[in-house]
Amino acid sequence: MSEDSNFAISIENVGKKYLIGHQRATGDGMRHALEGAMRAPLAWLRARRDQKVHQVDFWALKDISININHGEVVGILGRNGAGKSTLLKLLSRITVPTKGRIRINGRIASLLEVGTGFHPELTGRENVFLNGAILGMSRAEIVRKFDEIVAFSEIEEFLDTPVKRYSSGMYVRLAFSVAAHLDPEMLIVDEVLAVGDTSFQKKCLAKIASYAQAGRTVLFVSHNLDSVRSLCKRGVWLKDGRVNQDGKAEEVIEDYFNDIAVEKCQSLKNTEYGLSIQKVLLKNDQGRESNRFLPGEDLSVEIHYEASKNVKKPIFAVSILGSNGPCFASNMLLDGHIPDVLEGCGTITCTFRSIPLLPQNYSVKLSVRTETVSEMIIAYQEVAYFVVAGDLAEYGYKGAFDAHARYSTGTVVPHEWRLPDGSTIAVSLNRQTPALSGWER
Repeated sequence: MSEDSNFAISIENVGKKYLIGHQRATGDGMRHALEGAMRAPLAWLRARRDQKVHQVDFWALKDISININHGEVVGILGRNGAGKSTLLKLLSRITVPTKGRIRINGRIASLLEVGTGFHPELTGRENVFLNGAILGMSRAEIVRKFDEIVAFSEIEEFLDTPVKRYSSGMYVRLAFSVAAHLDPEMLIVDEVLAVGDTSFQKKCLAKIASYAQAGRTVLFVSHNLDSVRSLCKRGVWLKDGRVNQDGKAEEVIEDYFNDIAVEKCQSLKNTEYGLSIQKVLLKNDQGRESNRFLPGEDLSVEIHYEASKNVKKPIFAVSILGSNGPCFASNMLLDGHIPDVLEGCGTITCTFRSIPLLPQNYSVKLSVRTETVSEMIIAYQEVAYFVVAGDLAEYGYKGAFDAHARYSTGTVVPHEWRLPDGSTIAVSLNRQTPALSGWER
């Protein structure tokens, strides 16, 4: 328990070191190893025992200093291997720091890995009591909240089934339900929610949001930037085991997003065909490079290539994907607009007019096929990222939909509603024809 009650969590110059072992190769193949074991088993065992393992220091976290106030909802961002899970394990007291100090002021509940604190041979019912006890709940408290826990998990039918027969999604449902009903002052949630189905994820996010609204401290790790943006006011970006940025969630997310985009815009090459994609730029209506667009704005995907050999009739395909999958695409195979040949350096641009996209994070995927379509020159992959941001109220949207836009299908095809009173209302994300404007025919 921290003596300083100003902070819920205080992390001071924390580092975590692991020793990574590397067995030095002897040069012996499998055949020689087996022959040695058969001819002189004692000598072989002695040699194995004396064989040295080369150990290397690996610092998963380096000089981390963060203070988290009571009632803050903090999103932890970073690529795989950045140190996010290690930090949460330190805060959950699963492991201890190599150096530095962590002070925690309050009761903490964490959901880091699927099935942590569950015994595979016990039933779901028995594991509720086991996991609740591990998290610090008394038996009386578990009995009092048991029905709520089961109802939230939605697995009543399988409650008396051993959890070893549960799917990973069922594990998550039960584990999160127990942790969510602990009523902690602090809740730590790792990317484990990605295992559950979409409807349960939304239910969990709503539960986490209710904790935030109640003034409790939440640490949330997710690669879903929309979830982090909607839940968190503050963001901490970890990179290579260090705090790369700490500030307002919206600003940290945008900078993190830009960093990913820069790394993705790397050279894509096929030496056999002599084609390389040097870079992919995104530009707005004014022809300026950007990764931030408004609904209804033009989006140009500018592909810079270099062809060291003549590439005849290459087929380019560009796709736009949102949080819930594909939105739209352009494929030269379908529209027939295929260049005769690529030679030297050049540019191919695909412009999507008045993009009908809701405010979300999006990615651009690119592929290049041969004239016969049978072979891939550049494999289908992400080459750029962008965000659509804007106030939907300016486009005529109103009501509860605005809060769910980030989780909806990203594309809004212009359409009309004809209501029982005979009025017809146009719905569009076109900046010249605002949606739900009450325009009637």
